[in-house]
Amino acid sequence: MAAASVLSALVMVGHAWIPNGYGNLGSLVETFLPWWGLTAPALLALAAVRRSAAAGATALLPAVVWCSLFGDALVDKRSEGGDLTVITHNVHDENPDPDGTARALAATGADLLALEELSPRRAPAYESALAGSYAYHSVQGTVGLWSKYPLRDVEPVAIMPWTRALRATADTPKGPVAVYAAHLASVRVRPDSGFAASWRNESARKLADALRAEALPRVVVVGDFNGTTDDSALRPVTSGLRSAQEEAGDGFGFTWPAAFPAARIDQILVKGITPAAAWTLPPTGSDHLPVAATLRL
Repeated sequence: MAAASVLSALVMVGHAWIPNGYGNLGSLVETFLPWWGLTAPALLALAAVRRSAAAGATALLPAVVWCSLFGDALVDKRSEGGDLTVITHNVHDENPDPDGTARALAATGADLLALEELSPRRAPAYESALAGSYAYHSVQGTVGLWSKYPLRDVEPVAIMPWTRALRATADTPKGPVAVYAAHLASVRVRPDSGFAASWRNESARKLADALRAEALPRVVVVGDFNGTTDDSALRPVTSGLRSAQEEAGDGFGFTWPAAFPAARIDQILVKGITPAAAWTLPPTGSDHLPVAATLRL
């Protein structure tokens, strides 16, 4: 039990050093890293069964490590105010109720709304349902951005052979903000190859290249990353940005799968901007939950 406790603590402390050589084991562990803390109560329960004080003491080690890593997520860091409310949502290409999903998102009053996984068949339904709430919008490939403020310099961002990302300048009352909406490549868990994430990692590197070339000082990056901010493989993107959920959220803000959220793979990241509050929204017809943040410009 002592060895198991030490191993559990080491996995959490050293997750960034878990190799990604075969099967992307490191990324798989990091995707669900907060759940690793469940080893602590399991070990404590075993210690209680064995009536071993020493085993119970060693079982506290992973609990202490987990609290040092994730204890801050248990604090409600949301505050009032803010200048810009942003929502991003992977609406799912087979969403059975695009009209209802669009109306629910528009009812929040968000200033910027980014949608991913817009299929050609369902995209017109979202455009029609959101037309009355947003004067400006652009759909590039399978991603779309709706705004209450003028959009300019809208262009696709080449992160994959087909368009799954865009960049735009939103002219807010407090000045221009560069907005990126992206849907990184999907990942799969396969018996023969493990956590298949090479395409996602490559799309993340290409998005990072675009972000490094960004001239505006205030940047918002949103979308479905198919990975968490703990995932070292996504560091080319996340290292230069701050997570709205981590800085101004309440809880972990898990978004997928919507029926039982176990990981936060949908992100709102910022640079040169201060997050005021971040939260998840109720389920729609998608397999992801929408996420929102209020930002101070």
